Amino acid sequence: MDNGIAASKASQPLQDIVSRDETQARLDRRAQSSALIKPRDLYTIADRVEAQAAVQGRRTFLSYGDARFSYAEVDARANQYAHAMRARGLGPGDVCAMAIENRPEFFFAWFGLAKIGAVAAFINTQVSGRPLAHAIETTGAKAVLVGEECLANFSMTEELPAVMQWLLPDAERPAPAGLRRPGDTDFADEVERAPREAFPRDLRAPLTAETPGLLIFTSGTTGLPKAARYSHMRWLSSGDVMVDTIGASPNDVFYCFLPLYHGAAATSVTSTALKAGASIVVRRKFSTREFWNDVRRHGITVCQYIGEICRYLLNQPATPQDREHALRCMMGAGLTPESWLRWVERFGAVQIFEGWGSTEANANLINVDNRIGSCGRVPYWEKTNFRLVRYDLESGEHVRDARGFYLLCQPGEVGEGIGYIVDHPDIGGGRFEGYTSADATEKKILRNVFVDGDAYWSSGDLLRYDDDGYFYFVDRIGDTFRWKSENVSTMEVADALSDYPGAELINIYGVQVPGHEGRAGMAAVVMQDGHRFDPAGFYALTEERLPRYAAPLFVRVSQAADLTTTFKLRKVDLQRQGYDPAAFDDPLYVRSETDRTYLPYSSAALEKVGVPAFGATLEKSI
Repeated sequence: MDNGIAASKASQPLQDIVSRDETQARLDRRAQSSALIKPRDLYTIADRVEAQAAVQGRRTFLSYGDARFSYAEVDARANQYAHAMRARGLGPGDVCAMAIENRPEFFFAWFGLAKIGAVAAFINTQVSGRPLAHAIETTGAKAVLVGEECLANFSMTEELPAVMQWLLPDAERPAPAGLRRPGDTDFADEVERAPREAFPRDLRAPLTAETPGLLIFTSGTTGLPKAARYSHMRWLSSGDVMVDTIGASPNDVFYCFLPLYHGAAATSVTSTALKAGASIVVRRKFSTREFWNDVRRHGITVCQYIGEICRYLLNQPATPQDREHALRCMMGAGLTPESWLRWVERFGAVQIFEGWGSTEANANLINVDNRIGSCGRVPYWEKTNFRLVRYDLESGEHVRDARGFYLLCQPGEVGEGIGYIVDHPDIGGGRFEGYTSADATEKKILRNVFVDGDAYWSSGDLLRYDDDGYFYFVDRIGDTFRWKSENVSTMEVADALSDYPGAELINIYGVQVPGHEGRAGMAAVVMQDGHRFDPAGFYALTEERLPRYAAPLFVRVSQAADLTTTFKLRKVDLQRQGYDPAAFDDPLYVRSETDRTYLPYSSAALEKVGVPAFGATLEKSI
């Protein structure tokens, strides 16, 4: 990977280096918090909900529009769901899928399931057809709670598994009458009639903290997602850790606008707020226009972010009120150094906790020093189960020594992040809880890595670190491509070009070119309303910021971005379409160093750069 890509941008302000001991002290406190709950403790998510309701009963837990729900009220409504679901046959260990958008009923049903010892499987509210059927099948769900707003997804899906479907009405987004069936309101009516008094703890009393409490699907950008197991211990510990990390208190107000079916909102936000006794402002879906209005109106102090969301907000026109807010910290991933700098310059000194990990990860990094651009630090290797091993992008394999063992990266080298799998009955940290699929679980495990018999979780992520131990995310394996004998990171190229005037989003990917080895860079650029793509200006920016081999050879000016519902960029369809103008209607340009611009696609433009038409001699599909 060419370090000059990142370095070629405008110089960043120098920051004082925090001592390794100071960083480690902060990380040690996190480690102590993560070990508060032991695997065999008889303690679950429901126990924490009930404990906080007993102590924080009158305090607001959830805000949704104009509605407010105290800790006691949320607990009481969860009791009603618990009684109703138990009456319909659900019990400890049973899986109940949930397809519900961000609204209070999501929490009531989820915590109700925890009270009866059942497992909640969160279903993407945007899927239908085979992906929806797969989600229900792979979780082994006995029942599914269907928010009325998702009823159309189910009606469009053939061959759904034979499970009980219980409808939860939605006054905001009622389904067309034709989708309703006789008896669809029965379950909701039963919930309303159910007792608000505490559901007996006896039913879940034998459950230990290491028991699965959730199934959360990975937000992969290709193929059918996998359902990751999430134990009560891991969910509760994430709240313990983050309360210590960000100094959360009952006075904090968390903002929940990412979809609750994904790990970021369901774990980091909810577990941390619950542990702190704080409140959560729930928004149905993220809104660029309403973000700061919500922050100011509700006095929001903490929010979870995805890097692309910050870019959307930064692309909005500046206002005199930009620094008039109570937001004190943000936690998330994917914030580029350039966006980070722009954020704090525009919106004030908000503390940013950039991290690295995933839904199923058994190792993680977090930047507790507010080091711009870094996703975390390893002051002392003996204190972590995380390792960075060398990876050959050209061969797609790990680099090994003469004995067949993996090699550790040195500062500056790019490698794959992996996590040593701890298998001890009394230790929760370092466990890889895996997926509902045994095959999928095994595929994520590397064996005999440094010694015979050891095992590591494979992240599929490329990172590097500097001499001070600070780590920087580079790309996903597969998103990094090779061109002209050089490795190119899609993320670094996108970051280098991210402040191109008028750009809403830039997606970088590699496409096959007949007769050439590797892949050539291609950019799908989405422009903001009122802005037009300037080929010469884009060329000038690539010349200023990128080595020539990393500059996109092709540019496609797209009408909209292809994003997952958790704001991750999809690239597979773009790669498959390549630079074939017959595959899409978007304007297409070809880089010309002779003309110092990007030329509209034509045979003559291709000839100038020595590239044949797409598919001319392509023997294998992308």
